[in-house]
Amino acid sequence: MLLQWCKGYALDKKRRSQGAEIGLRKPPNMVFLGNPGTGKTKVARMLAHILHNIGAIRHAKVVEVQRTDLVGCYVGRTGIKTRAQLRKAEGGILFVDEAYRLLTAEDNTSDYGREALDEILSQMDSKDLVVIFAGYTVPMKKVLDCNEGFRRRVGRIIEFPDYTPLQIVDIMNAKLAEERTCLQGFKLAPDCTRDAVAALIESGIPAEERSKRNGGLAGTLPEYAREHLDGRLSAETDDFDELMTIGMKDLEAAVSQVASCAKF
Repeated sequence: MLLQWCKGYALDKKRRSQGAEIGLRKPPNMVFLGNPGTGKTKVARMLAHILHNIGAIRHAKVVEVQRTDLVGCYVGRTGIKTRAQLRKAEGGILFVDEAYRLLTAEDNTSDYGREALDEILSQMDSKDLVVIFAGYTVPMKKVLDCNEGFRRRVGRIIEFPDYTPLQIVDIMNAKLAEERTCLQGFKLAPDCTRDAVAALIESGIPAEERSKRNGGLAGTLPEYAREHLDGRLSAETDDFDELMTIGMKDLEAAVSQVASCAKF
């Protein structure tokens, strides 16, 4: 869907270069639906670079906002704050995270959040920017239905599914390979294979907890495992390989720690 828009934008440039007098396409405003940690913000940042490279936006920037960045405490303040964020995002992408929080009132009207949402919608067609509304799938239904013009202005809805245990392991391995992090240089023991770690995650962490964390587990698990490694090593340990190798016991302890948090 989005690639098709980008392709069409490039074709329009060719059409104009050959004399066709066609107007500009409407910005690809979107709704991102999905649980936390499914990559919505990261995709928005990648999208900014893609749209900038093809000339669809002037700057490869994403201005990330939430309710507190848009909503004021008294009459008149919300419009001022919202317009300031719109100006800040001009030429790039305005990413409204947890957009459903703008509609906290039961009737979706008697709240300053609705004012912020209406302000964004009223300026989307005239502003030089792309707007992405993001949030959990179920509460975002309220946003989709809040205004008869919403679906007309935001014509693309993209769902981000939960990560599978195997995907979480892949992201975890990628994080271990990153530089300048607290995990730089650490590695997994030979028995910590992709399938073995994925099976551990699937059996040890309840599905509901995995859906709340998703990609976040890829950072949390090795960090917890490293702490367990530190705990079981002697302070006199000098062997470099031993100091830098996370074993299955360390990962098992990390999974148990995450699972215990799910009880609260």
